[in-house]
Amino acid sequence: MYRVLELNPQLMPFKGDIDLRMDLYHSTKKRLLADGKTLDAFSNAHEYFGIHHVEGGWYYREWAPSAYQLYLTGEFNDWNLTSHPLKRLDNGCWELYLEGDTALWEGCKVKTVVDANLTRTEHIPVYARRVVQDPKTITFCCEVVDDWKQYPWSDQDFKAEDDLYIYEAHVGMAQEEGKVGTYREFADHVLPRIKTAGYNTIQLMAIMEHPYYGSFGYQVSNFYAASSWFGKPEDLKYLVDTAHKMGIRVLLDLVHSHAVKNTAEGINMFDGTTWQFFHDGAKGDHPTWGTKCFNYGKDEVLHFLLSNLKFWMKEYHFDGFRFDGVTSMLYHDHGLGTDFDDNSKYFSYNTHTEAITYLQLANELIHEINPNAITVAEDMSGMPGMCLPIEDGGCGFDYRLAMGLPDMWIKTVKEKRDEDWEIGQMWGSMCLRRPGEKTVAYVESHDQALVGDKTMIFRLADANMYTDMDKACHNPVIDRAIALHKMIRLFTIAGGGEAYLNFMGNEFGHPEWIDFPREGNGWSFHYCRRQWSLLDNGYLKYQWLGEFDRDVVNLVKSKDIFKQHMPDCMLLKDPEKVIVFYRHGLLFAFNFNTSQSLTNVLVPVHQKTDYEMKLCSEDVVYGGHGLVEHMTYPVKEFDGKYYVELYLPARTAMILEEKPVVEKPKRTRKTTTKKATTKTTTKRTKKVKVEE
Repeated sequence: MYRVLELNPQLMPFKGDIDLRMDLYHSTKKRLLADGKTLDAFSNAHEYFGIHHVEGGWYYREWAPSAYQLYLTGEFNDWNLTSHPLKRLDNGCWELYLEGDTALWEGCKVKTVVDANLTRTEHIPVYARRVVQDPKTITFCCEVVDDWKQYPWSDQDFKAEDDLYIYEAHVGMAQEEGKVGTYREFADHVLPRIKTAGYNTIQLMAIMEHPYYGSFGYQVSNFYAASSWFGKPEDLKYLVDTAHKMGIRVLLDLVHSHAVKNTAEGINMFDGTTWQFFHDGAKGDHPTWGTKCFNYGKDEVLHFLLSNLKFWMKEYHFDGFRFDGVTSMLYHDHGLGTDFDDNSKYFSYNTHTEAITYLQLANELIHEINPNAITVAEDMSGMPGMCLPIEDGGCGFDYRLAMGLPDMWIKTVKEKRDEDWEIGQMWGSMCLRRPGEKTVAYVESHDQALVGDKTMIFRLADANMYTDMDKACHNPVIDRAIALHKMIRLFTIAGGGEAYLNFMGNEFGHPEWIDFPREGNGWSFHYCRRQWSLLDNGYLKYQWLGEFDRDVVNLVKSKDIFKQHMPDCMLLKDPEKVIVFYRHGLLFAFNFNTSQSLTNVLVPVHQKTDYEMKLCSEDVVYGGHGLVEHMTYPVKEFDGKYYVELYLPARTAMILEEKPVVEKPKRTRKTTTKKATTKTTTKRTKKVKVEE
């Protein structure tokens, strides 16, 4: 019996479905990997297909089974459409050899001409490594990347920290100026900020090429091309290399759940058919995203996608992936409108078993290439076994996003008065995790920051943020917003998972939503940037929020709190809005009460040890009033149980550190025997002398 069933005995009625999941995985792997081949060896499509510089010339290859002729056109032949036809090989493959090292060159613009269905169309090569847009014609074409050029990597000794503190970031909007930022600007100016803030992992969005900037990178057109919006391939490599020098892990926000439907820019209809990569008919169209859905049951599609994973890891040294849209992959209805309130909804005719097999193979490959790689699943359904090893009946991910937590916080802040917050229910949301599976906790990601939604600080402060964030200004609305912003984030990082995520700028309460340049806003960059000056200038309250977040991250990271899977709830008093919990050497105390401060609160602790106040949201440095003294709180004993006595001001959170229990050395009693012996000996000696 697979371990997923041992951890989730309520799934026993669906044992047959778990068995089917594993049978499909094994049979697919056996079909793909004949003669003992490994997934690593199988996933090399990018090394064969595409444009490659070889000694004495260049090869260009494609897989286009339904086309009846392919040509390469470009600057190298003055854009002649038919002068360079490809030769048809077996299994739908095509090949062109161009003799001479200068037949093509770095930056040479090319396109593929495809004859299919009695129609001639132009496309971007499927394995293009750089795709650029002509500013005049607004059309896209491929620029040749000379793979003989090697980037001088210097990250050979890179070793990431064990725990994940993720900084989700978008390179283009990471600067304050109204423009699209670059890979190098991010590396030189934003990475140092992330390092100072204590985060040890960046999750980069919008890296895979996408024709529409406003898609946030989630409508991918060219899967092997690093987005030209932000610079050249070597610039992205510089960013990753620089991050590794700082000890920062780099995850790619990966989109294998769907693809842009465009034919001129993307891979759709490349050989004249939709079914080359995607399902045909309605099954191949995502009903809400307007994109194409991959056919994961097709060996050539698996070859394309698995090779894509290896490409990003080998070519750009990414340390893992955050898989976007996993819920959409798992179910034929894409999880739209489904309330996953019953286990049967995970195991039914609606389950896309071929997608599950792909995810298992993907995770196996990633960890085969790099055993220290990290994979994170964006799945809101809570599919059992998502983050269990494959041999345990799982999908092999390392973490899943705790997508219910942002929803819980929005519902709490938006729909309830502060006086009606249910602390026990909030705590239950923090503890709602699959046994044995790790989660990434977060208050808000980019999803909550998009135009039409609101960030947490905006929900708490609203329009007052525009007028009353000066440190010299006193506004009760802002006071409440700042106090709760600090408490909510601390509550989540300390209690909500085995990793933590923050979206760029939210740590200091960036005041505005994200709205990409579009016709509706006059193509403005005003809301598509990060105003770091709000944090830096020193006279705004954003500084308090930023410094609080920095100190919290560095403190909990130094204590390795995620080593304890689930915190221990030591005290929960719902009527008073108080909760205190313990996690790996730290005591976290919260009083969410709007006005009632509590004195002489006895908090049970595990052992006879004192606690030292390390950080309090009411500290003056974080905009508070310094109501809590930084001191050592001695342990008290009553009836053989241990307690510390705390003062908990209203709307305040604090962290206390468990002081090591120092065993006092046992007092060595003067050895009576020795003394007696000495005295006896002396007397005897004297006696002997007298007698002599």
